Amino acid sequence: MRRIVAAAIGLVAFAAGPVLGAEPLKIRQAYVAVVSNWVSILFAKDGLARHAGKSYVLDPVHFKGSPQILTALATGDLEIGHLAYSSLGLAIENAGLTDLRIISGEFQDGVPGHYSDEYFVLKDSPIHKVEDLKGRVLATNGAGSAIDIGLRAMLRKHGLDERKDVTIIEASLPNMAAMLMEHKVDLFASVPPFALDPTLRSAARPLFTQREALGRTQMAVWVARLSFIKVHRAALVDYLEDALRAERWFLNPANHHEAVEIAARIGKQPPSKYDSWLFTDKDYYRDPNGLPDMQALQANIHVQKELGFLKADLDVNKYAALDLVEEAAARLKQSSQR
Repeated sequence: MRRIVAAAIGLVAFAAGPVLGAEPLKIRQAYVAVVSNWVSILFAKDGLARHAGKSYVLDPVHFKGSPQILTALATGDLEIGHLAYSSLGLAIENAGLTDLRIISGEFQDGVPGHYSDEYFVLKDSPIHKVEDLKGRVLATNGAGSAIDIGLRAMLRKHGLDERKDVTIIEASLPNMAAMLMEHKVDLFASVPPFALDPTLRSAARPLFTQREALGRTQMAVWVARLSFIKVHRAALVDYLEDALRAERWFLNPANHHEAVEIAARIGKQPPSKYDSWLFTDKDYYRDPNGLPDMQALQANIHVQKELGFLKADLDVNKYAALDLVEEAAARLKQSSQR
C-alpha cells in the first residue's frame, strides 16, 4: 500500500526540480489507516502539491499503530507523526518525547452535524441502557485507545466500574461485528468504515456514541519534534500549505465523485464503500484550516488521566506549534484574494 501512495505522490513531488540546486527536504510522515488518514491520499490528485519537489518531498510511511510511530520519532526515522490523542500524553509522559509539538489537527469526533463513533449491541439485545451492561462482555481495539477511553468514560458516567462490573476484551476492528453476531461479546466499539456496513446496521443498533461519552474529541493530530521544526520551518509551512489545499479539494462537495474514485483506487475498494459517507457530514469533522480543537484535546487528556492512563494532566498548549499551519492557511487566503 505504501508503494501505491508513494507512487501517486511521486508523480507530483518530482515534477519540478530543486530550487537553485538545493535538495528538497525529505518529509517522512506516518499514517495508520489508508484513506482515513490524510497523508495516505493527499497528493493523489495532480496539481495540488505546488511546492513538492521544490522545497520538500513527501514520503508517506505506513505503521501498524502509535507505538511504532513513537519509536520512529524517537530514533529520527520519521519527521511527522500521526498520533491519536490517547497516544500524545503517553509519548510525552512515558516515552519522554517532551519536544514533540502539535503542528496540525487530523480529524475530530463529536462535532455537531458530523459522525461520532458508535458502540453497538444487537437489535434484539435486552441491553437498552448503559446500566444494562453490568456483567457483560465488551470489546474495544485496545486498552487506552481513543474509543476504549470513550467506553470507559461512559461506564463511569453511569456508575459502572470498568474493572469490576464488566469484562473488556481486545479485538481487531474488522472482526468485532462478527463477534457480536456470534454472541461472543455483548457490545463493541466501532469506527468508519466498519460502523457503516449495511450488514452490521441491519442486525445491530448503537447504544450510545462517543459524543455522549466525551463530548467533542480531537481524535488525532500531526506532531513533529521541535529541533526539526526550528531547522526546517520554511519547508514545513510549504508542505502544510499544499496539505491544506489538498484537504480543501477533497472536502469540496463539487469534487466528491472524483475524491471517492481516488479513495477507492488508493484503498483498493469499490467506490460504493466510500460514496455515501467519505468527506461528507456522515464522516468525522476535518477542519479546513488544519487546526485542532485544543480545548477538546485538553479535556480528552484530562479524562485519560482520570481513567488512570496518565499520571498527571498535561497542558497541551505547551506542546503546540500551530503558527506553521496558521501561516499556511493565511497564504491560501491571500492567494484566493488575488
